[in-house]
Amino acid sequence: MDYGAHLPLIDFGERSRSLEGLLHYAETAERLGFRALSVNDHMVWARPWLDSLTALAAVLARTGRMSLATTIALPIVRGPIPLAKALAAIDLLSGGRLTVCVGPGSSARDYAAVGIPFEERWKRLDEAIQALRALWRKDGMHFRGRFYSTEGVRLEPYPAQQPGPPLWIGSWGSEAGLRRTARLGDGWLASAYNTTPEAFAESRRRLSAHLREAGKDPDTFPNALATMWCYITEDPAAAERSLREALQPAVNRPVEELRERLLFGPAQECAQKLSAYKAAGVRRIFIWPVADDLRQIEMFMDRVVPRVSA
Repeated sequence: MDYGAHLPLIDFGERSRSLEGLLHYAETAERLGFRALSVNDHMVWARPWLDSLTALAAVLARTGRMSLATTIALPIVRGPIPLAKALAAIDLLSGGRLTVCVGPGSSARDYAAVGIPFEERWKRLDEAIQALRALWRKDGMHFRGRFYSTEGVRLEPYPAQQPGPPLWIGSWGSEAGLRRTARLGDGWLASAYNTTPEAFAESRRRLSAHLREAGKDPDTFPNALATMWCYITEDPAAAERSLREALQPAVNRPVEELRERLLFGPAQECAQKLSAYKAAGVRRIFIWPVADDLRQIEMFMDRVVPRVSA
């Protein structure tokens, strides 16, 4: 199991985001040994959220050899053609380091903002995934569906990776989501605050069966766990304050659930949670500090990772 870092796009009230801060964060993550840098997508949220694709493009030159990922991008909200165009540019300018993880998103407010019915998200997602693949191919293959068509559209220049960047599917573990991942995806992305090690292991077991049905090898099919919010501290009061005052109001989940699943508290306790996910078969975890970003990713690598069970 290795580790990625979310680019800190959300203003949790600590300070507004700046280009200098994002560049320094990307450089520090690469220096510390994080294997990937990712961005998440929302249009409208409980807290100010910097645009993900703009932010990722802005820090490309400081990402070193890290892989890049969207965890997740919203092809329905953004539209598959504009999204394909932007992601092709990021893949090209990064030298082919991009993995694209997509999902419908969980916010009805995002859909209302762009005038798309929220109840259509699943049918649209299936088509959007196929449209993205067609738009990235140089061979002229096209897709036509009920909602989207790529006929007559050539988005040049194409991505560095052909026939396109790896395209993963975000799923919290529903049967329909796992079937979609096996049928249409090159990898599976789960959400840390929507699962547990036990639930992840069970979802992975069910996904393996669907992958075999789709003619894919479960042993080589990659996965990752995103949105692992964290605040590492030996001070229990500080951990609880960060959880209750910064994260819980933003995600609107029970504090007890967040405390159980995420990395808030002493380094040893955080390492034990990561060890359980490692045993469950997680291959990469993306962490996301809710405050003191640079210090937190340093503490994670210095104090938590060495304690994760071999």
